[in-house]
Amino acid sequence: MLYEKERQEVVDTCKFMVAENLVVGTAGNVSIRIGDHVVISPSGVDYDTMTAEDVVVYDMNGEHVEGRLKPSSELPLHISVYEATDAQAITHNHAYASTALGLVVDEIPPSHYYSAMLGGIIRVAPYAEFGTDELAENVSKALEGRSGALMKNHGAITIGPDLKKAVNLLPILEYICEIHLRAMATGADIALLSDEQIDSAIVGMSSYGKQPALEEDN
Repeated sequence: MLYEKERQEVVDTCKFMVAENLVVGTAGNVSIRIGDHVVISPSGVDYDTMTAEDVVVYDMNGEHVEGRLKPSSELPLHISVYEATDAQAITHNHAYASTALGLVVDEIPPSHYYSAMLGGIIRVAPYAEFGTDELAENVSKALEGRSGALMKNHGAITIGPDLKKAVNLLPILEYICEIHLRAMATGADIALLSDEQIDSAIVGMSSYGKQPALEEDN
């Protein structure tokens, strides 16, 4: 089976999204780019029963390479994002807070410095019907210089150099949205960070969690 390891990675990531309450039903999709090929979750398959064989492979022109099932309806979106960015993996979900916040803002105001983990103020891509070239174009623009974005009346998307880094941004994005929604619900003024503070946080986050390499004992 072509790309067996990567196809299993897609399955494991889908199951992680379910466990973390980041998807409802079979909504959402996951992919990995390998050269000119895209390994992507199938359409409408229950994540609990999904296997590596269910995951399909297409090329960057949207042509079928391997797999018996239909790909996610968002295959055009994934291909467009891969063409527009240096991403090697994509996760897309329909979690509650990110979907709700995308209904009421055109960007997530800088209310939490975690936004720096996604490259700065998080944009909301204008609505377009799922599976369309228009949606793919809107989302690709919203991701310029970012590793995550919201999709109006739809959900959220994160990207990364590998699937683990991409999916690990989804709970962070959901947290940012949840915090901002709760603050909005109070009706009080929300304390926002300045452009300079966000820029500083981006620099700080670039080395966050990186430990120095341990020297081997002689």
